[in-house]
Order: sequence, then structure tokens, then C-alpha cells
Amino acid sequence: MTEITITRSVRMPDPFRVERFLSNPKLGPRLLFFSGGSALNGLSQTLKRYTHNSIHLVTPFDSGGSSQGLRLAFDMPAIGDLRSRLMALVDETVLGHPDVFRLFTHRFAKDGESRDLAAQLDAMIAGSHPRIAPIDAPMRTLIQNQLGTFRKACPPSFDLRGASIGNLILAGGYLDQNQQLEPIIFLVAKLVGVQGTVRAVCDDNLHLGAELESGGTVIGQHLLTGKEHPPLASPVREFFLNRGLGAPDPVSADFPARNRTLLKSSDLICYAPGSFYTSLVANLLPEGVGRAIAAHTVPKVYVPALGDDPETRGMTLADKVGCLLGYLRRDAGTDCPTERLLNLVIVDRSTPEVDLDGLSEAGIPVLRLDLVSEGSAPYYDPVRLSEALVSLV
Repeated sequence: MTEITITRSVRMPDPFRVERFLSNPKLGPRLLFFSGGSALNGLSQTLKRYTHNSIHLVTPFDSGGSSQGLRLAFDMPAIGDLRSRLMALVDETVLGHPDVFRLFTHRFAKDGESRDLAAQLDAMIAGSHPRIAPIDAPMRTLIQNQLGTFRKACPPSFDLRGASIGNLILAGGYLDQNQQLEPIIFLVAKLVGVQGTVRAVCDDNLHLGAELESGGTVIGQHLLTGKEHPPLASPVREFFLNRGLGAPDPVSADFPARNRTLLKSSDLICYAPGSFYTSLVANLLPEGVGRAIAAHTVPKVYVPALGDDPETRGMTLADKVGCLLGYLRRDAGTDCPTERLLNLVIVDRSTPEVDLDGLSEAGIPVLRLDLVSEGSAPYYDPVRLSEALVSLV
């Protein structure tokens, strides 16, 4: 078999490609996103209009919120961001499953009484709760079984206040499937009609760690984002996967074969907007990610986050691109050419010219587009960004 690379001119956005994908999203492009958190959920919801084949590799390293309660109780990877992305991609047409969607997105009251919340959970397991009763069998039975597994394994001290029912279902499925995430994510995707593919970037139950330029070390995603706790007082010198939430204990993780297969099937790779280290770079840490990206000849695009990112204060766009390439080359090889890892940086037209300094010298093209609308400011308009990405395929 002979492999060739073909270049073409592209209009941005390309009305022909946009219209073609809008008319038949089932045959839409396989856009692969490295992301995490909620930053990409708005784009994901809009992207369903253009393609039902997007691929989302999501970090399972969250250590805050309700996910952390489950991690502590069951020694498992974080599932909150996975559940959130699954729900963003759910089929919202008449062919979807709105009752299942409403159950998965329901949360127990944050100020509820423990006894009352436990009674509500028991009612869901029994099938009598108003959130679960309308769901048709066999989906209702499957959900009841997962919640029942969670309930039996749940320690008495577990706090149900504010808990996401979708997270509890995923946790029960994880326990029911011999502590494997992949089978229950696949099952939930089928249950709710997810129009795309969502996977954890790796299977390991690990945490994020950062060595700071000041010499200190911070362990735990919740301490790094500057959202639940004060922002880091010093820039990040080294970012790594850690065995637990205690002392620094850097470890490696593997990029699973199924994810390498997904990546090889993609039509475009997007380093997505979001928290730079905990949502993007975290996805590039497992061994094999950089090599898989370098070996696949498709457009590779970085869309930097807009607004304030506490993780990157003091970093220029060129700094972020250099950092991104640095972590990719740790796996792909220090001499891996830039064009095999990154082909284009897309920014909003309002980005000051000074912010782009250093990129042209590095030979990295920058595309400036009108990606922020009056209604979306100060963030990307999901329609405009979706149309820009599908135009590149």
C-alpha cells in the first residue's frame, strides 16, 4: 500500500463542506479532541449538527467536586468529566431518550437530609422514583442494577448531597464491570444515544502533579486549576501523573490500544480550548500519545482558550505552543518535526498581534478568524468554531 499526502486550498469557513455535513451529520468527519472539564461541552452540543462521529479523549484525573467523593470511596478514576461530555453529545431529537438524559443530569439537593437522599436513591433502585419510572425497560432495569451495585458498595459515610445521578450510575457500572471504565462508558453511550465517541485517555486511577518554578510541588487537579482553591503562586516547571494525592510519586500510564485505533481513524486532531495543563497537557502525558499523533497524517490544530486561565498566568501564546510541543516530543522524540505534531494555531481575529510573536519564527501558521460573536463573548461562538474545524477536513 502506498501512502501519499495531498494539500488543498481551503475557504474559512468552507460553505460547501459546512452545508454537506449539516445535511448528513451521520456521515460527518471524525474530529478528535484532546480535552477535559466543561470547556468543550458547548462546542460538543453544537458539533452534533455537523457530525455524529466526533471523538473525545477526556482526562479521568479530576480530584474535586462530587467525582472526588467517588474516587475516595471506590479507589477509581474520575468520571464526572466523562459523564458531562456524554451528556453534551446525547441525541436531542425525537429519536433520543429524554427521560434517561434527565435522570443522568439530575443531582441530589446540596442541602438535602442524608436520610431523605438515601430514601430517594432507594426509590430509584426500586423503580418507583419519578425520575426513573418513565424510562422504558430494559434501560430502566439496567440503570436500577447499576445504582443497586453502587448502593451495596457505598460506605456509610458517603455524602449524597449534590451527587450527580449519572456519576452514581457510572460508578456502579465501574464496580459491576470488574473496575473497568470502558464497558460502562460504552453501555451508557448506547443508553442515551450519544452522537460521537467518548473515552478516557487512559484507564489508570492517577492524579495530576506539578513542580513549580519556585521549588514547591502541588498534587491534585483541584489544587491546580485556580477555581476551587487560590491560583498557583508560581509557574509550572514540570507537569506529571502521580500515584496518589499524597507525596509526589510520579508514575507512567499507557495510551490504550483502542485509543490509538480511534486516533488513527480521525480526520483531524484538535488540541482543544480549556484549562491548559489540567485539561489539555494532562491528555498528552500517557506513553504513546505523542507517537500516535506524529504517525497520523491529518491536520493538527491548536485552539487556545479564551479568557483568564489561572494555570498559565504569565505565559504567552508562543510559550503555550512551545510547552505543548515539548510534552508531545517527550513521547514522539526530541527530533520529531513540528509539522508532524502541530500544523495550525487558530485564534480569534481580535487576538493582539503581539500575542502571536514567536509563532511565525517557529514556522507555525496562525489562522485568525471571527470566532467570537456578540452572544458568546468573551468565549468562542460554538457555531463559528464548529464550522471552522469541519472546513479543515
